[in-house]
Parts: sequence; C-alpha cells; structure tokens
Amino acid sequence: MNRIDRLYALREELRRAGSVGRTAERLSEIFEVSVRTIKRDISSLQQGGFPVWAQPGPGGGYVVDAAATLPPVNFTEAEASGLAAAVAAHRGQPFDGDARAALAKVQAVMDARTRERSDRLGARIWIDHADDPGSPQVRRAVERSLEERRVLSLRYRDRNGRESAHRVDPIFLAHTQSRWFLVAHSRDREAIRWFVLDRMLTAHLTAEPAADIPVASVGAPPTTARAVTGGA
Repeated sequence: MNRIDRLYALREELRRAGSVGRTAERLSEIFEVSVRTIKRDISSLQQGGFPVWAQPGPGGGYVVDAAATLPPVNFTEAEASGLAAAVAAHRGQPFDGDARAALAKVQAVMDARTRERSDRLGARIWIDHADDPGSPQVRRAVERSLEERRVLSLRYRDRNGRESAHRVDPIFLAHTQSRWFLVAHSRDREAIRWFVLDRMLTAHLTAEPAADIPVASVGAPPTTARAVTGGA
C-alpha cells in the first residue's frame, strides 16, 4: 500500500473507530508500518484539516472529532473531481487553505470506490500554476481581517512604484480583471480604495475592531459579478 492509499485508509479506520479511537500501536499493526510512520501520517492528516486528536491517559489513542466530521456523502466521480478542480484552481488565492481543508473533510467521508474513480478522472485534469500568487502571510492577514472584522495595517506599492502605508477597514474581496482586490476604507486617506493583493508588501492584523461598512456603500457590482454564497 502506497502512502496516499494508506492515508485514505487511515482516515476511514479512524472514522469507523468513532469515539473509541485507535492507538498508534494498533494502527501500526493494522497497516503493517512502524508507530513512527503512523504518527507522521496522523500529523499529515491534521495538517490537511482532518479533525483527529490524541486522547491522553491509559488506553488513549487517536480519536476523530465527531462534531467536526461529515456523515457519509454520495458524490459522483465527476462531482468530486469538480470540487477538487475548483480547489486546485484556487491555489494561492484568498481562503485557499480553508478550501483545501474542506475538500479533505469531504474526501474523508467518500466511499472508497467513488474516491478511486474521482482520482482517476482528476489525473486527466491539469491546472497550470505558473503565476505568482503573492505572499501567503499577506493573504492570511487579509483573510483574518475579514473573518474577525479587525483593522488591517498594510504597506502598499502602486502601479507607479510608489509606496504608502494604510490602516484600513476591510469591506470585501473582489476578483476582477484576473486579479484579487481588497476593497477597504483607508483611514489615512479617508476614502474607499481598491488594493491589489499582490501589490501589498506587508499586512498585519491589529487588535482594533473594524468599522462595519456595508458592501452596498461601494456601489453596484458589474452585472457579471456574483457573490460567493451557497448558490455560487
């Protein structure tokens, strides 16, 4: 069994074990690998967003957080590949890490046959990531400013190479003209500005609550624009 297959099987085994869990020793017996390898695999699953944690004490082991898992779901291979392709195409974009974590949770509860067919179909879908997505640190600070409604402190370089500092109240993210923008109210300029994400040199989250500025205050979006909602 190769590592990818083992990781998938490990997820399924932990999900089946439920609240009882499995010790690293028992998992090493099941998958015929060392305890060290199992611990490495568990760490990889956790980094991918799979909700597994170590239960301390005698008889403790690895347990999946039932409150954070999905029930078994029925996807066709095309639907599953469509989700994977959408997440892959989004690499390096806002909320990329969260999208990958969500996909991992969905894949963890797919039946093995559909997952295998989806992987075969996915192997026939290529996505070129030649472009530079910009700084992950900047992107994460922007994400958190929107999530937590906090003021963002940033340094910015405009198209002419001029640098400036801003403290901003985030309003929304927009993808247009093949670029991502943070639309925000600059407290320094006392105006709403469109900041290109990959022109941000630094971005730091402050402890100050951001003003709750409605999206409508920016004006009507283009007729071709759509908000990212459940129906998107």
